[in-house]
Amino acid sequence: MVLDPGSDAYTLLTEERVDHRFKGLPPDADGLTVGELAAQHRNLFTGGFTTPVLALSAELLEHNLTLMETYAARHGLAFAPHGKTSMAPQLFRRQLEHGAWGITLAVPHQVRVARAFGVRRVFLANELVDPAALRWISADLDADPGFRFVCYVDSVRGVELMDAALAGSVRPVDVVVELAGGEGARTGVRTEAECAAVADAVAGARGLRLVGVAGYEGEVPDADPERVRAWLRRLVALAVDFDKAGRFAGVDEIVVSAGGSAWFDAVADVFAEVPELSLPVLKLLRSGAYVSHDDGHYRELTPFNRVPEEGALEPAFRLWTQIVSRPSAGQAFANAGKRDAAYDLDLPFAQVVRRDGTERPATGISVTSLSDQHAWLRTAPEADLEVGDWLGLGLSHPCTSFDKWVLIPLAEADGTVVDYIRTFF
Repeated sequence: MVLDPGSDAYTLLTEERVDHRFKGLPPDADGLTVGELAAQHRNLFTGGFTTPVLALSAELLEHNLTLMETYAARHGLAFAPHGKTSMAPQLFRRQLEHGAWGITLAVPHQVRVARAFGVRRVFLANELVDPAALRWISADLDADPGFRFVCYVDSVRGVELMDAALAGSVRPVDVVVELAGGEGARTGVRTEAECAAVADAVAGARGLRLVGVAGYEGEVPDADPERVRAWLRRLVALAVDFDKAGRFAGVDEIVVSAGGSAWFDAVADVFAEVPELSLPVLKLLRSGAYVSHDDGHYRELTPFNRVPEEGALEPAFRLWTQIVSRPSAGQAFANAGKRDAAYDLDLPFAQVVRRDGTERPATGISVTSLSDQHAWLRTAPEADLEVGDWLGLGLSHPCTSFDKWVLIPLAEADGTVVDYIRTFF
């Protein structure tokens, strides 16, 4: 577990006072600490929570954490789940307790959050040329010998900017050359010749140390299994070529990293083919959406659909909203909208209706649109829906679900809330 056990930041979370900042929580809990409220084990449906309220399933969260821990171990992969999905240090801790090597992040602010909560290994899956951020990271590296930090580089100019910002540092910043997914992809070096030029620049930089190669297969144009595996083999070949050229002198291991949430089966297959190199290889997977999974985008894309014998992730989120208007037999409105639910990939999915303590499937109910604070519902003749009913919605895209909620109840199947998950966006 790569977490500083001396950190008291988690204790401070429990001491935060509940008030108007945290939507959905019981109004009569104002003034309690989060820890005191959690100790009451209130029920999500009868304990005074107000709608809309997003809940995370305690049982399904544990299932997903365990499944990916097992998957990574089975395939010989180190796991640094992408923390930008949740930006929830309590979930970072759970991921680390479930065997994660470290946490992947995307921007300097996220690194500061992780470090405040004692995360000792950070993989920044992005270019970093901000001098203020680099100076802070350098100072943190110099102050903490146990802090491991790795980030992308994808240009000679970027290397020069980084090296200038790191003048006077004691420990070099570890970097990996990012190989682009292809022409028209996001960041990353487009050709192997350009990768070599970037590696040469790193070799000439006093403040940087080349430790490997990385990229994101989700950016491969027109991605399919064949194209993704072909790109992953390019990435592995790049590491092999760099090793033969002696570019990893002075390091303890060679980092080879990839893996979003749609193609980690391909990553596992191709990384299993990595030949023996001059140093041990850290095969680092970075998938992040698994922690909550979803009822839309990743439900369709998850690699477990292709390898069902390896298990299945479960959607752990449910947004509870209330029917506030039923103007006609074919239409209803619930009190949750764009401020509350992810909508960038798919609209929410009506799953269950709750009335008088009883749940039933949301038959004949669909979300057709979202306003800022309303969900527009189409109701078929068979829909049994009344003003006052609670409607449970499934969500698509975890990354834009977490970021709308500052404090998320963690609830057991019967509605008992056992904890509150704090996010930092």
